Amino acid sequence: MEAMIKGKNITEITQFILLGFSDFPQITALLFVIFLTLYITALTWNLSLIVLIRMDSYLHTPMYFFLSNLAFIDLCYITSTVPKMLSNFFQEKQTISFVDCIVQYFILSTMGLTESCLMTVMAYDRYAAICNPLLYSSIMSPSLCARMLLGSYAAGLVGSVSQVCALLQLHFCGSNVIRHFFCDMPQLLNLSCIDTLFAQILLAVLTTLFGFSNALAIMISYGHIILSIMKITSVKGRSKSFNTCASHVTAVSLFYTSSVFVYLSSSSGGSSSFDRFASVFYNVMIPMLNPLVYSLRNKEIRDAVKRLKKKLGCC
Repeated sequence: MEAMIKGKNITEITQFILLGFSDFPQITALLFVIFLTLYITALTWNLSLIVLIRMDSYLHTPMYFFLSNLAFIDLCYITSTVPKMLSNFFQEKQTISFVDCIVQYFILSTMGLTESCLMTVMAYDRYAAICNPLLYSSIMSPSLCARMLLGSYAAGLVGSVSQVCALLQLHFCGSNVIRHFFCDMPQLLNLSCIDTLFAQILLAVLTTLFGFSNALAIMISYGHIILSIMKITSVKGRSKSFNTCASHVTAVSLFYTSSVFVYLSSSSGGSSSFDRFASVFYNVMIPMLNPLVYSLRNKEIRDAVKRLKKKLGCC
């Protein structure tokens, strides 16, 4: 596609080459099996969690309402990158069109930003449950939960659309090789043949708004939660309160530590083998681990599984 940039005729790129893990040809089959297993496991666990929460009336509470949506977001997130990565393992030309690349990043960005907001919403839910237990039902009303969830999706959508609009203003006329297994903004900015200052500023602003602001809100919520727990006199009461928050704290820690590390390491467009394997943890492992984290130490989930087994046994 011909385009004019600064008075010169250039050929604009319409597709990219995703190198993925092609620099490890000796273990291609092994990597395919590993990623396929992780993907199937993530699909199974997240779908099972959604179905379990939907079928068990005891889990129709704000906490599990948000958890089922977290599982849905993780499903969309991992599905936006892994199937394409798996199909590229045995293809001679590992290409992705410009449109598909933008769509992939749009889904990835929307789900990632929405999950960041949802983590904050879930922290507020835990704050209301522990700091205001008597008013919890009135505070976390169904209408408020729905508005908070819609707000999270809307914020993620707006942030993602703004990034896509910035990407659509760029021109790609040099190298079309992305040394990664998915389309990410830092790599795309590095391939642009025009100034990317606006897109870089936008990315920094969104990182601050969705990353640091949400992380700060979560820390403030848990600061109040810890103070409330310390006021509980009984050891059993303290233990129960801590267990209520343990799963969310673990999920938040995994999400933010991995995302901050990945995006700090890739802020310069880095695409080393280490960066790619680190992105695997963020893009594949986190969506797979979240349902496990929320289920292992959660008595209500285990009880719901037992009730479902009894129901299926009776049927």
